[in-house]
Amino acid sequence: MSEITNFRGETSPSAPQDLADSEVRELILRVGARVRKARELKGVPRRVVSELSGVSPRYLAQLEAGEGNISIGLLQRVAVALDHRIEWLIGEEDPWTSEVLRFADHYKAATAEMRQKALDALNPKPPEQLRAQRVCLIGLRGAGKSTLGSMAGQALKVPFMELNNEIEEHAGMPVSEVVALYGQEGYRQLESQAIGRVIATHDALILGVAGGVVSEPETFKTLLANFHTIWIKASPEEHMERVRGQGDTRPMAGNPEAMDQLQQILNNREELYARAQAQLDTTGRSLQASAEDLVELIKTNGFVEE
Repeated sequence: MSEITNFRGETSPSAPQDLADSEVRELILRVGARVRKARELKGVPRRVVSELSGVSPRYLAQLEAGEGNISIGLLQRVAVALDHRIEWLIGEEDPWTSEVLRFADHYKAATAEMRQKALDALNPKPPEQLRAQRVCLIGLRGAGKSTLGSMAGQALKVPFMELNNEIEEHAGMPVSEVVALYGQEGYRQLESQAIGRVIATHDALILGVAGGVVSEPETFKTLLANFHTIWIKASPEEHMERVRGQGDTRPMAGNPEAMDQLQQILNNREELYARAQAQLDTTGRSLQASAEDLVELIKTNGFVEE
């Protein structure tokens, strides 16, 4: 059996070698390295640490070299002598580079008011509180988001807003001109900014957004976190008919493959739309029936308080 030296310079049998654990060895090395670094950073000779802690200079040298297995009680005395906390010496976080430990130091020195502000910042509100009473309708163009959203808003006595209208008002030009001038990337940036303004100024509303909002990961993430989202869906055929019924012939004009393209868009976005908290299929339903379904869906899920 091998022997180790205690803090008085005495020897005693060590535990059997086969019980040695690599993690224990790493801990001993880590503690030694940190004791040495703490002492050197303070410019304190080993002799002074010995006098303050009661641990022999010889054993301190072995400890710093990772060759001594110090008891918790003695390590605490060394930590006090170095004006350190014992957890700094044994923890996995490096006390000189760790943001976690740096925050802990600031937290302990802060006032009660500052501590509460820090806790509020680090502990986000539950999803229900973040979403407040904001409802967002997502889905392909022609799903009925605008019409159904407006009807539901009236029934629930909360405002309805089209995000594109907010974008146009802020940009001072129609969305078509925004896209023409700044491209899709510019439009998406304005879209993201508009959502931020809505969140900041409304705790209760129904919002209708463009079908492609889900294609921007960060923007969609913001929507999911701050709105109760509902996917308004319908069959591709009804989507196309509704767009045509609104007087928009662009999807069909000179494009015999328009339906296939619409189906492809739906297939590409279906998984994203499905991340909504709820879904409303309006296929084969009248406008009034769909509006009633939407209101009931919002009430049942508690998205808006009555």
